[in-house]
Amino acid sequence: MIYLLEDDDSIRKLVVYALQSQGYEAQGFALPTEFWQAMRVKLPELVLLDIMLPQEDGLSVLSKLRADAATRTLPVIMLTAKNTEYDRAYGLDLGADDYISKPFGMMELTARVRAVLRRAKADTPETEYRLGSLWVCPARHQVTVDGERISLTYKEFRLLQLLLEAKGAVLTRPVLMDKVWDLAAERENRTLDVHIRTLRAKLGKAGSLIETVRGVGYRIREEER
Repeated sequence: MIYLLEDDDSIRKLVVYALQSQGYEAQGFALPTEFWQAMRVKLPELVLLDIMLPQEDGLSVLSKLRADAATRTLPVIMLTAKNTEYDRAYGLDLGADDYISKPFGMMELTARVRAVLRRAKADTPETEYRLGSLWVCPARHQVTVDGERISLTYKEFRLLQLLLEAKGAVLTRPVLMDKVWDLAAERENRTLDVHIRTLRAKLGKAGSLIETVRGVGYRIREEER
């Protein structure tokens, strides 16, 4: 999936059409609020990001993506009418993977997309987790139980990934709240418990892998119950 954040309707529709015609899944957003809402549900493989946007500019969006561990290495291509050397250098210094100036041709755009995705795939080894009936691939943002695809929200997936990365160690409530919601200080917040309960329900029998350590936090068991 490729996300495009571009407020110009004609450019957004054209780019999404061009990407889809090349076999990519693509979704366009006119506003940063729409983009962030989608990011909380599912992470894309690549983001095409305009600089001049309402609500907040693209460089601010890029800074936030690079500040979050979950999206720090997410490939980003900047699309902008600004064409000075300073603007290009600033965007790249913030962590953009490529920079395309408007107006641009669709052949050039799709070629750049292919190149960035190839580099990202080569640089990022795929880590997979297999435990009982559960299979998780963070790079693909995919979860299956007994081979059946499970749909998780971004935060549910992030919780499961953190627990699997801990390899059976207990993750305390403050640690989980901090890494997923930036709410380490709110120890009495029930948001975590609600998400764990929903996550277990979605995972079915594999949900028993998530163990509650009373008064401390959560961890992953070695086998299902």
